[in-house]
Amino acid sequence: MRFSVATNFQPDLLDALEGYPVYELFGKLPSDSVGGGRASFMLAPLSAREFERHVRDAARRGIGFNYLINPACLDNAEFTRKGQAALERLLGFVEECGVSSVTVSLPFLLPIIKRRHPGLRVRVGVYARVDNVAKARFWEEMGADCITLESIAVNRAFRMLQAIRRAVKLELQLIANSNCLIFCPLSGQHMVNLSHASQQGHQSRGFMIDYCALRCSCEKLRDPSNFLRSEFIRPEDLGIYREMGFQSFKILERGAPTEVLVARVKAYAEGRFEGNLLDLIQPYGYKGPTKAGQGRVAELSRFLRYFFRPGTVKTRGLLRLKALAEKRGLISPLEWDPVYLDNRELDGFLEGIKEIDCREADCGECGYCASWTRKAVRVDEPYREEMLRLYQDVFNDMYTGTLWGVAGGGNHERNYRLGQ
Repeated sequence: MRFSVATNFQPDLLDALEGYPVYELFGKLPSDSVGGGRASFMLAPLSAREFERHVRDAARRGIGFNYLINPACLDNAEFTRKGQAALERLLGFVEECGVSSVTVSLPFLLPIIKRRHPGLRVRVGVYARVDNVAKARFWEEMGADCITLESIAVNRAFRMLQAIRRAVKLELQLIANSNCLIFCPLSGQHMVNLSHASQQGHQSRGFMIDYCALRCSCEKLRDPSNFLRSEFIRPEDLGIYREMGFQSFKILERGAPTEVLVARVKAYAEGRFEGNLLDLIQPYGYKGPTKAGQGRVAELSRFLRYFFRPGTVKTRGLLRLKALAEKRGLISPLEWDPVYLDNRELDGFLEGIKEIDCREADCGECGYCASWTRKAVRVDEPYREEMLRLYQDVFNDMYTGTLWGVAGGGNHERNYRLGQ
């Protein structure tokens, strides 16, 4: 068993991971020419020099580094001279820094990297959406060294996992601690939104309203069974996947502080966890410096840099969105647990899932996750009701156009013809 662990680029992380089965770190600069799976505003500032120092420090400890070149969309820049030149500069930079592998999600990038930079191993990211045998074989024949399977589609599809494992010989990796909705209909849009929000030179300039995360969070509070209709693998259940031949697991999240990342690695290494499972699997927003007075300044600076766009969105509505995200714990962790997933009460949960084909099941008729929710999930009801009202108000602002100052209704057809 070995772990690929998200890095927060903090100087204390590598010492804290000593003794655990960590074979690589993964991460990237907050923004670059290709972008990746997290928006720039979700990550801590990082210079090129700090990045190189971190990569080389990891290498001295026998830990590789996986640089993420994994956007779901490049706006077709990969087919332009300018885009190709920027890609080549980035690949040259990461290789000079000592990076051992890169992750891609676009098929066109894999042979480019293999031919121009044969010293780099190429991994296929979850944004490639590999969820069946045909896709896995495609990437293997292309020359990929490893595939991270699409967790929301396959982590609980045990027959498919076994079929993919039998069909290919390359390394297969599973994400252990993500909490996306199973078969999430928002995932395609979310991947593209996040990719553009970390691309240098993109017209959005790093601005993004994370509608998909807000909608996902709302759906879970609306029906707490959605906390279990998910993709996460409990530490206690890693053995089930290892018996099927999976030995490589990816542990998130890049925005988490060192103590949280290490607690997650420790739980999966030991195969047991006591407490709120959300501590292991929920997303984690970047927190500013913790020295007295600096946190608020850093947060304000980050807000002004990425979100203060009076010509793009109405500031009052954006502040309302920010307050909602903070109250839900999407920007920084809450000081209490309005939602509690009792990990010990989930002993045996996965065994029952193995007997259900969730791709065919109607959750309303099945009722399996709902029955376990009543046993293992506790939600503070006043908090839930308050948050659902806030979500409704925010979504109403979006859907009507109020957030952007665009009135609904009226002569849209005529205005469209006139180009107004």
